[in-house]
Order: sequence, then structure tokens, then C-alpha cells
Amino acid sequence: MSISRSRKLNPRKLAEDVMGRLLLPSWVESSEIAGPGFLNFRIGAEIITESMRSALRSGQLFVEVADNPRTVVIDFSSPNVAKPMHVGHIRSTFLGDCLARTLRFLGHTVVTDNHIGDWGTQFGKLLLGWKQGVNREALRTDSIGEMERLYKCANKSCEDDSALLEEARQELVRLQNGDSENLAIWHEMIELSQKQFDTIYQRLGVSFDHTFGESFYNPRLKRIVSEMEASGLAVQSNGAMVVFFDDIAELKSHPALILKSDGAANYTTTDLATLEYRMETWSPAEIIYVTDGRQQLHFKQLFEIHRRWKPRSSVSLVHVWFGAILGEDGKPFKTRSGDVVKLEDLLDEAEERALRVVNEKSPELEEEERKRVARMVGLGAIKYADLSPNRQSDYVFSWDKMLALNGNTAPYLQYAHARIQSILRKQDSSDEGEVVSGEFSLSMPEEFALCKTLLNFGLVLEAVVGDYRPNYLCTYLYELAGAFARFYENCPVLKADALERSTRIAICKLTSRVLRQGLHLLGIEAPERM
Repeated sequence: MSISRSRKLNPRKLAEDVMGRLLLPSWVESSEIAGPGFLNFRIGAEIITESMRSALRSGQLFVEVADNPRTVVIDFSSPNVAKPMHVGHIRSTFLGDCLARTLRFLGHTVVTDNHIGDWGTQFGKLLLGWKQGVNREALRTDSIGEMERLYKCANKSCEDDSALLEEARQELVRLQNGDSENLAIWHEMIELSQKQFDTIYQRLGVSFDHTFGESFYNPRLKRIVSEMEASGLAVQSNGAMVVFFDDIAELKSHPALILKSDGAANYTTTDLATLEYRMETWSPAEIIYVTDGRQQLHFKQLFEIHRRWKPRSSVSLVHVWFGAILGEDGKPFKTRSGDVVKLEDLLDEAEERALRVVNEKSPELEEEERKRVARMVGLGAIKYADLSPNRQSDYVFSWDKMLALNGNTAPYLQYAHARIQSILRKQDSSDEGEVVSGEFSLSMPEEFALCKTLLNFGLVLEAVVGDYRPNYLCTYLYELAGAFARFYENCPVLKADALERSTRIAICKLTSRVLRQGLHLLGIEAPERM
């Protein structure tokens, strides 16, 4: 119809002309013109049944592995040393992990890098606080909490006493100059922090190929600044080195600082060094940065500087940004006392709330099984609530909504999977063998609808990585669970005649596999029982 408008033709007449010239493949059962000029095509039953049989035999689940796999680096999560991971880290962590899982599943080579904050001015105050009175016992039992206490105490002291502030600066200078005592303390801070980070990541089922902190790139910084100055890309301005963007309207009033007037580098310098290292080491076709939306300007500057600095580079640089998590009052999500919600506390509460639901709904399960299911449901609920909205939108954190067993939630999808597993546990061992051998008969509209939904799985995954939006997968899985519910209500499985029973068991099996795989790509476990 858009073509007919541009060519000033009657859309219905144009549709008739197009239809008259089409050479349709054999798997198109019928075609028709509808309304003002829509072209409708109906897929033949045979191609659907053959696709089902093929998926059962091969286990490919309607997904085609990439013909031209590419190498993709994903930079996500990025907590800071000596600080607890908090609710603000979950969006980057979950989004990055989902994109990495999906790209790998589609056959691409993925390098995940946790770019932790282990350098900067805060370490001067941390070193000062450490030397003034670190509590070794507290450090052993809660290292992050103790380092957080040391920083707060030192920061308060520096605000009240300019001499102490200068002392903190000198501690930082000694660290930067390689002082052995300060380096030893700094390395201990990193090691203790990483242990607590790893505990949370293991709990979440998230892993990284590399964890290179900002300090890893320090040896490159001076050379990079010198290169940019020598090429004229960066110029001196008020004692600092700056890159101007006079030819780009959006950035004209936002020059990028790459060297401060005191000679210190900053995030932009470090990120340029990081980019250079990644290109030299992995030669990626694409580098994805997963951070909150407040860093959009920074990455626009970074990508433009890199384009000018390395004009021959063909790498695609992508900033996958996201909105904020809000409390039910519509304000940034915090504790009742106004503090940032620690991630460990949030995960504990998720499991505790989920356990209450599981105890109520499934008291017949053994206690250990209830706890295991509660862990899957609680953590899955948090992940799904974070991944299911449009990532660029803010969303409201609601325990009641995310733990609901109905609606677009992880527990609803997990329950759908568990219900299918319950059916499969009751099947005869001969049922699937009959299907794989070739007997497969679709007759009910709900069977066709569910099978067509299964066929879309691979297309949805391509859309997820194409637009960097896991919410497409969440919506698909919710629709799949709904299609299965309608199928189950209208198509008896275990009580059907032999051919119908084996066909429907095969459909159940495929639906279960796609649900489980889809949840896995979201980083969510699928319980066998709930």
C-alpha cells in the first residue's frame, strides 16, 4: 500500500498485479488479497509438521546458527572495588549476560569483560582510612562493609580537616608512583572485593571471560594522549588536553577532556586505552557497552574520538543504555531509611518471599526441594522483571507483581514449564518414538497455533541481538506459554488416541525445550516441579 501511494496507483489493483506474478513455494497452502491491498499467505500443514519432526530429531529448536559468525566484546556490570554491589548494578549485569548468552547460542564468538573500577581519587581516602584503623576481624567477616566504613570515616575526616585531605592526596600519589606498602594494601582491597563480587555472580549464574580493572590500562594512557596531541586531535585548553567537536552540532558544546590540568587522566582516556587493547587482542567486529542512560554523552564522545583516532577501523561501537529502577512511590528505588539497596540483601529477600509462596502452593514438596525451587523462582523473578520492560524505560520494582503466578512474570513461565514436565513424566515410553519415526498429525487450530509460535523462536532471538532488547524474548515466551495454555485446555494429551497422543506429547516436549532454552538465555532456571 505504501508503494501504491508513492506511485499513485489503486492499492487493490496493485495487489492483484503482484499476486498474478508471484511464484509461490510449495509450502504456501493458499494466498489471498484482503481489504484495501493486503497480501495474506497461509503456510501448509506439511511444512509445519516437517519442521516439528526436524526439531525433534536434531534438537536445533527452530534456530539457524549464524553463517558468518562475528566476534563481539560485551562490557557490562562493572562494580567498584571496596564498594558493595547494589540494585543499580542489576540492569547492566542482567542485560549484558542475556545478550552474551543469546549471541553465543546463535553461533557468534563472545568475549565478556567486567571493567571494574579499581583506580581513582577515592583510593587516597581509602588508604588513609585503612592506615588510620582497619579492623582486621571485620575485614575477615565482611570485607566490603569494613572498606565502606573506612571510606566513609576518611571522607568525613577530610571534609572537616584540610590537612587530612592533603594527606589522602599524598597517599594516592604514593600509590600512583608505585609505593610498595600502598600497592600491597590496594591489591588486598581488590582481592577482597573480587571474592564478594564472585559470590554474587555465582549466585546469579553470571560469569565473565575477563575482569580487567581500569588500572590495567594505565601504562597506555600517556602514549595515547601524546599521539592525540601530535596528530592535532587533542589540543591544550586552560592547561588541560581537550578534544573539540566543532563540526558536530550535538557535541559542539561538549568538548571531551582526556587529560586534566593537573596531569591526571580520566574515564575517557581509560576507555580509549581499553578500546585500543580490545581491538589489538580480540579484533572484534562489535563492542557493546551496557550502562545506564546517564552515560550517553560520554559514549557519544568516546565513539567519535575513536572514529577520528582510528579512521580505518571498521568496528561497530554500540552503547546499550537503560533506564532507572523506581520504587512504588515513583522515586529511585531505595531502602526505607533512604540508603541504596544492596544487591545481596535484595537477593536474600527475593528467595525469602519466593519460599513463602512455594510453601503455600506446594507444601507436598520436600523442604530442600522447596528451598531449591524458591531460589530459582526468587532470582528468576528479579531477572525477568528487569528484562521484560523496554530497557530504555524506567520501571517500578514491585515484589507482588514479579512473584505473581499469573501474568507476564518469570514464575508464570516457570510454572508453565513445570506443568509440561508433569505431563511428560506420565507419558508412555513409546510415544515419542512414534513421532520421530514420521507419524505426526495436526488437526486442531490450537495445535497449529502453538506450532507456529514455536517456529518463531529463532526469528525472535535474531531480533533480540539485532536491537539489543531482551524484552522481545520475554514477550515471546509469555505468548508461547499462553499458546500452550490454550492448547492444553482444548487438546487432551494423555487421554487422546495413539497418533494424537504421540503428536501432542511431541508438541509438549518441543514447547518445554523452547521454554527452558528461552529462560536459560534470560539467565533464569526452569524447575521440573513447582
